[in-house]
Amino acid sequence: MRIPEILRLQTDRAPGSLASALAVVADAHLSVEGLRAVARNHLHTIWELTLEPDESFDLEPLLDRLDALPAVRVLGRSDRVFARHEHGKIRTVASRPIDSDETLRDLYTPGVARVCRALADDPSLARHYTAKHRTVAVVTNGSAVLGLGDIGPVASLPVMEGKAALLAQLASLNAVPILLDARDAPSMIAAVRAIAPSFGAILLEDIKAPECFDVEDALIDALTIPVLHDDQHGTAVVVLASLLSASRRLGLDLTTAVIGQIGLGAAGLGVCKLLLAFGCAVLGADPREEAQQRLRQLGGEPCALETLMRSCDVVIATTGVKDLITPSMIQPGQAVFALSNPEPEIDPMTALAAGAGFAVDGKAVNNVLGFPGLFRGALDAGASRFTHAMRIAAAEALADMASDDSLIPDPLDQRVHERVAAAVARASAADASAADAPRRSAA
Repeated sequence: MRIPEILRLQTDRAPGSLASALAVVADAHLSVEGLRAVARNHLHTIWELTLEPDESFDLEPLLDRLDALPAVRVLGRSDRVFARHEHGKIRTVASRPIDSDETLRDLYTPGVARVCRALADDPSLARHYTAKHRTVAVVTNGSAVLGLGDIGPVASLPVMEGKAALLAQLASLNAVPILLDARDAPSMIAAVRAIAPSFGAILLEDIKAPECFDVEDALIDALTIPVLHDDQHGTAVVVLASLLSASRRLGLDLTTAVIGQIGLGAAGLGVCKLLLAFGCAVLGADPREEAQQRLRQLGGEPCALETLMRSCDVVIATTGVKDLITPSMIQPGQAVFALSNPEPEIDPMTALAAGAGFAVDGKAVNNVLGFPGLFRGALDAGASRFTHAMRIAAAEALADMASDDSLIPDPLDQRVHERVAAAVARASAADASAADAPRRSAA
């Protein structure tokens, strides 16, 4: 796994001093992921240089070579990442000022008792008189965290805080990380059911397969609020959006194309579900019989990797296996989405050189574009569950906002999440109207 290393360098204010440092980095076969001047005087400039070496890379020889340059001095490594995590990334704040005795008595005791009695008589009033309808539980047991694997609940908290911060920043939602010290699906299901009354929706995150499927299915059946496993469905929405953008460039009709999904874990099966709902023919490759059976139940067709590569117009890979796809497997004109991070199944430039008509890696497909708008739209609509129509609406909204030179829009563009939320809410309303139609006819 690649983890950012941030170096602090001091260079002379002279032509070529920074270039000499960057040349040493290039000689070490590393790419510069970020470069920022943090201080400058008439003699020197101090830089933050961000690299992403593999875990096995020994950084010390590189630091020695940099320090040996006449115009460069290594000041050390920056704690920028840790500094931005200090004391956590989220906090709870009051939405009303509590600045007088009257306000205190209204918002707390004794005034709050009136609201409690009203909710006891009519629980649906919680949508209007509590934060429930704007609050999401971000739930994990830490069993499948990023590329780190099973690191446990506490170690996963920075990721869950990150999700919560993004929901707040991009969708104006409250979100609470919930860490479960539970390994089996029944225990996780029972825990989430017990806390569900506090929340308007449940976001499941970083729970390993196959437990993640059982947990999500059971909670969808048991609860009357939206439940979504983001590793499956948030990823699927952004993948479909990317496919829609790419297909327009390639003149490809996705509903007549054959699409192959390599890797049938949480992300892969989530992609398959949505593509099948969209009307695509889907082949899937995975060595695990259980994963193949799940694909069959969805309506997809399991096959061998070699067969998939020969047969498919579009190939999506979410295996986590670096260089799984060899250049000889690429078919002329094939669209390749090698989405594993940090190392793709095939480098996009390698795929293009082998004849692919289009190729991207996981850096171009970020699921932060999906989940904020999905949850905001579902909560705005008062939806009781997420549907395929809501997820497809989100994907189409993202594809429509992509510029000519990118597959998907900027994830930090607030308008994108507003547009996705509105599309999801409309799709939810349409679903509800369609469900009510038979009852209206019968009446």
